[in-house]
Amino acid sequence: MTKKVAIVTGASSGIGKATALRLNDEGYQVFAGARRVEKMNDLKQAGILVHQLDVTKQDSNRAFVDFVEANATEIDIIVNSAGYGSQGALEDVDPAEAKNQFDVNVFGLMALTQMILPIMRHQHSGKIINISSVGGQMYSPLAGWYYASKHALEALSDTLRMEVKPFGIDVIIIEPGGTKTEWGSVAMDKLKAQTPANSAYHDLVEAYEAGGFSGFTTTPEEIAALIMRAINARRPKTRYQPNFGMKMLVIMARKLSYKQFDKVMGRQMRGLTKH
Repeated sequence: MTKKVAIVTGASSGIGKATALRLNDEGYQVFAGARRVEKMNDLKQAGILVHQLDVTKQDSNRAFVDFVEANATEIDIIVNSAGYGSQGALEDVDPAEAKNQFDVNVFGLMALTQMILPIMRHQHSGKIINISSVGGQMYSPLAGWYYASKHALEALSDTLRMEVKPFGIDVIIIEPGGTKTEWGSVAMDKLKAQTPANSAYHDLVEAYEAGGFSGFTTTPEEIAALIMRAINARRPKTRYQPNFGMKMLVIMARKLSYKQFDKVMGRQMRGLTKH
């Protein structure tokens, strides 16, 4: 029996790596892409086919898809996990960094997806799994460009879902919250780099440095299991959150008025600066 084929981007660490390994364990032929190929040696040893991939470069996307097509006759799943979190007050963040946030989280992701869609349309089947965030439905200080990129990704995913439904293709959004990956350390590095010494937001930034990204409890393996649940669902939901707390956060963001939500987030920010 021919194995089903899955592509996972951002597979050198975190959710991407855990998902690639989970799909491999479930019997899929997995193609894993990431910029840091040297970080995927364990995937290669597990039987996963790895290839260098920088989603912000069209030549890299094309080379990756060509590699998949040279080794497989179909593509059943693509998990778009490549991404990162850029942090910093909107007044402070360099426009070049803001652009890079969108290049990775939105434009690069969609550019690769565009290359996969003709294959899925031809076979009249496929699932596109886009890794967003609960941030795709909410907002808070110091993460404006990250939230903006995830809001954009969710709008694009919703539109794409409607466009490709007649071709038998599902588009599914995964919304993790705080997950124990490199995301927190990368976000903190970005926050420090984007905050000048004379920033008007220095007190809030220092409060975040003291504990804003601590307390993450969800593991990448738990998100990988959630992704598998979405893949295996006969009628998948449009969005999946990993636990009750994240579900309630999304419901709160959607049901409260904007002013009410502002007050909730404002209390959280004040709580941070008091510690």
